[in-house]
Amino acid sequence: MEVWISHSKPRQQTALAIGCTLVGALIVYGARGFQTLNSNAGAGFLLGFLLLGLGIAAFLVSGRQSVTIDPAKRTIRIDDEGRLGRKSHTLRFDDIADIGIGYLGKKSNYVTWYYLNLKLKNGKEYPLFAPGRFYEGGSDRSVVEGWRDRLRGYVDG
Repeated sequence: MEVWISHSKPRQQTALAIGCTLVGALIVYGARGFQTLNSNAGAGFLLGFLLLGLGIAAFLVSGRQSVTIDPAKRTIRIDDEGRLGRKSHTLRFDDIADIGIGYLGKKSNYVTWYYLNLKLKNGKEYPLFAPGRFYEGGSDRSVVEGWRDRLRGYVDG
């Protein structure tokens, strides 16, 4: 079996962060003259401030994530490289109790991201191909089901 390597899409992450920051800044600027927080302008100011903060935080933590699944070594290595540094995490196939599918979003607004949810034998859960990292195919449940089946084949094989 071959090594499976997937990379996130940091450009989409950065674009979302910048968009959120700009919208937040525009709302804060537009609602800056509020008199009281119990007004529409006060609520708008707080919403803008929240979006501005979220956008800045998202920009700081955005970066490239690489997932390397090596059936020969029976490991999954997750490498995060971002503006705040690098970190790496390795999971052994033997530590995985189950592989499920998680999702973020609502079907009613047509924005749903799927990811693999690894249930570990120690009781913890680990999201693989995490939403917000913009992995190719993450918005298509059938693609993520294919990822799950492929990984199950590696883990069980």
